[in-house]
Amino acid sequence: MNTPFDLPAGAADCHAHVLRTGLPLMPGRHSAPLRDAEVADYLGVLDAHGVRYGVLTAPSFYGADNQLLLQALDASGGRLRGTAIVEPDIGDAALDTLHARGVRGIRLNWLRRAPLPDSGTPAYRRLYARLRERDMHVEVYTESEQLAQVLPPILDSGVRLVLDHFASLTQGAASPALGLLRQALDQGRTWIKLSAPYRLAGQDPVALSALLLREAGPQRLLWGTDWPWVSHEDRFHYALCLRWLHEWVPDAAQRNAILRDTPQQLFGFQG
Repeated sequence: MNTPFDLPAGAADCHAHVLRTGLPLMPGRHSAPLRDAEVADYLGVLDAHGVRYGVLTAPSFYGADNQLLLQALDASGGRLRGTAIVEPDIGDAALDTLHARGVRGIRLNWLRRAPLPDSGTPAYRRLYARLRERDMHVEVYTESEQLAQVLPPILDSGVRLVLDHFASLTQGAASPALGLLRQALDQGRTWIKLSAPYRLAGQDPVALSALLLREAGPQRLLWGTDWPWVSHEDRFHYALCLRWLHEWVPDAAQRNAILRDTPQQLFGFQG
């Protein structure tokens, strides 16, 4: 399938989901799977577009049940990594099992959460330390105005941090979270995903990408499609996401770093 630019060998899509209807769902969820999206479907889409690797992100509506995610990682032949949702008191053996099966981070999907969980409890602080020991990261998805409450304990711990969907900078350069984001980037352990522009409350993703390129550089940016676009399933397709990236990052060298070099560093993909 044609793409708007030449993809580098070893390109990675760093945000996608596997879904199955009929599984138990969390109460109070803000979305739900409308159709199945299996790992074979996703690998087929990657192959059709010349993308070698992918990262499966645990959706919030399954809670801490990661079995579907783990089954997909097992079936991927090493092409996929994952981020899982866990309880903060998860045991060391369970954490080691997740890592052995391809999980490289845990996700705090705290969008539309009231009350907002406390990211600084002793249990969470112990979890961050154990993740740091395993070179795993914490992935955060919440509103930008919540970042000032959520991020400080994570940054204090020294664990790697990944921020979803343009770091939720829905006010662009005027976002009150931008100063905190700069502090996080200055520590050298923070990455941001260029993904899901339709979740940005109307912000211009081209302008946001330019802002993040200035603030972070391509070595701290990742790209993801958000396949299969939960709650937007019929609006988007994979080639469109590639075209978006071309618009957001017109420089080929920067794009190649975002597509290949940065994911290799964070997720351990092998060229």
